[in-house]
Amino acid sequence: MNAVMNRRGFLHATSAAAGGLMVGFHVPGLAQAGETPELNAWVQVLPDETVVIRIARSEMGQGTLTGLAQLVAEELECDWARVKTEYPTPGQNLARNRVWGSMSTGGSRGVRDSHEYVRKGGALARALLIQAAANQWNVSVVECTTAAGFVQHGSKRLSYGQLAAEAAKLAPPADITLKPASAWKIAGRPIKRLDTRAKLDGSQVYGMDLQMPGLLNAAIKDCPVFGGKVKSFDAAAVMSRPGVKKVVQVGDSAVAVVADTWWRAKTALEALPIVWDEGPNAGQNSADTAAVLKAGLDAPDAAVGSSQGDVKGALATAARKVEAVYSYPHQNHATMEVMNATAKWTPERCEVWTPTQNGEAALAAAAEASGLPPSQCEVYKLHLGGGFGRRGAVHDWVRQAVIIAKALPGTPVKLIWSREEDMMHGRYHPVTQCKLTAGLDAAGKLTALHMRISGQSIIAGIFPQNIKDGKDPVVFQGLNAGGAEGALGYVVPNLLIDHAMRNPAVPPGFWRGVNLNQNAVYLECFIDEVAHAAKRDPLELRRELLANSPKHLAVLNAVAAKAGWGKPRPKGRYLGLAQIMGFGSYVAACAEVSVSKKGELKIHRIVASTDPGHAVNPQQIAAQVEGSFAYGLSAALYGEITLKDGRVEQQNFDTYPVMKLADMPAVETICMPSGGFWGGVGEPTIAVAAPAVLNAIFAATGKRIRDLPLRKQALV
Repeated sequence: MNAVMNRRGFLHATSAAAGGLMVGFHVPGLAQAGETPELNAWVQVLPDETVVIRIARSEMGQGTLTGLAQLVAEELECDWARVKTEYPTPGQNLARNRVWGSMSTGGSRGVRDSHEYVRKGGALARALLIQAAANQWNVSVVECTTAAGFVQHGSKRLSYGQLAAEAAKLAPPADITLKPASAWKIAGRPIKRLDTRAKLDGSQVYGMDLQMPGLLNAAIKDCPVFGGKVKSFDAAAVMSRPGVKKVVQVGDSAVAVVADTWWRAKTALEALPIVWDEGPNAGQNSADTAAVLKAGLDAPDAAVGSSQGDVKGALATAARKVEAVYSYPHQNHATMEVMNATAKWTPERCEVWTPTQNGEAALAAAAEASGLPPSQCEVYKLHLGGGFGRRGAVHDWVRQAVIIAKALPGTPVKLIWSREEDMMHGRYHPVTQCKLTAGLDAAGKLTALHMRISGQSIIAGIFPQNIKDGKDPVVFQGLNAGGAEGALGYVVPNLLIDHAMRNPAVPPGFWRGVNLNQNAVYLECFIDEVAHAAKRDPLELRRELLANSPKHLAVLNAVAAKAGWGKPRPKGRYLGLAQIMGFGSYVAACAEVSVSKKGELKIHRIVASTDPGHAVNPQQIAAQVEGSFAYGLSAALYGEITLKDGRVEQQNFDTYPVMKLADMPAVETICMPSGGFWGGVGEPTIAVAAPAVLNAIFAATGKRIRDLPLRKQALV
């Protein structure tokens, strides 16, 4: 497939759609390309009745592309069978004053942050098509109706394709009314995904598949110690190898080999003599980090996330105290598709083709590395073979690809990281520890709770300018007293949740579920500990503490009922609960496990409930929940990145395993949208996977696991 065919950007698509209509809302039109009449940004109706819906967010398997298309098509009232989607480019977004809004796809924000304006795009398109038909029939627009891609008036009807050219000449209405969810016919239904067929028949082009005339390939090796640099290398030692074109130093810390095939580039790179200056972190080990974090559990320097009452006084006078220390390790994203990008640089223009969760951030990285202004750069976004946050805020691989391409002006160069490079140079899930102290009165009621988190800050590692007074608000996900992103549903009279920031050399990153993952383990496992210390049923204690949080309580009750909490179980089967709020949604899980006499864990079943407010595609929500448990349980069972002598020890899947199909439990999903808000789906439920299983393990064995991953723990 050539480069032109792969640039599914804005200008190419519009120039190919002669006679079509592009509609959005209140946006200046682009310069016309050929005979294509354009109105604005979101919907394009072609004369053959194809409806092209532009999706600014990224598709990485989560279904955002289909969900957003459903919302637009719902308001447009088009024929869903004729819908196609395309990505606009970040360069076009920049040129048009960000008409498509944010292109960032993370934090489960793909639908919840853009649903209103994409729905308006569809609604305004429909209004223009109705107006065009009404003008032709000389009737009032209120007498016209739409359905399945047609405007109707009595026995007369015209298709959207027939009306598109005239509609493009009209001014959009100033106001538009969106449909209530109760009136949805396309949105809210379990419609099959738009991207499935291309993935099944192999026609879907990912970054590693991309081909174009004259393409060269690059392999790269960064200093194996974080913060280290290249001291020297001997390019002459590999330049005579077959296919090798160039050896390039990339920044201060990496060296790349460019060749006609990637394998030749990789093998030449392995043979390249490189001397590293390993820098100040060469002696760092995970044990050193753990000691620093442990000291932070009692340190006086801590930023407060939530506080009420007098925790110190309440704990001092408590009839009984319960205390525990938990820890959560560094983890790698381990995306199926490793980091990659194709770049082409000339003194006048820089172009990049890459899978990215944020086209605008990729464009910024390309511009910075190219030495050109963003207006002379472009990024063509491709579907992602996994993102999980790795391809979001930090675009180190894009910067590298552009630097390499600059060394070969006018030649497209595809950079592909090896799996080892991907494992050793990620942006890792932050490492933390947590000390929890609870106070109980004589009746066993929870009167005080202090959670001290000690550990890494993602914001300090990526956006340090956003740290105010030593506080990273993202650390407190799921623990905010009244936060819309993740409110703490439990009512505790005396509460203190604080964070002692401790940042090791391992670079942090946003990892699917982010800080909600460890916070759910800390909070939900400890609530179980409190329940057992007070000789209370864990469900009943949670119900008591959530009495003023009906949405938290509803998802908890749903999983408990479906899992059969309190009812007789098959011999050797035990249940564990967890609930939390994160990314604007309420979630809960109940896990059913058994542990053999040899300590072998079997997770038989997980019941999961989600209240995201609105459900755009219930089938996709179920798939997201199932996928989140596969990812979350992989992390809980196996996921740990450790450092020895400044180097990541886990370099491939032999030392960083993931859950296999045979180990995956049955997942039963309950989607219970209560309306009135828009929450996320892709990330919230991952957080309740681990604590539900850990609590079930305690029920089965009487043993508390407070240090993940599970594979390093003896269960009997």
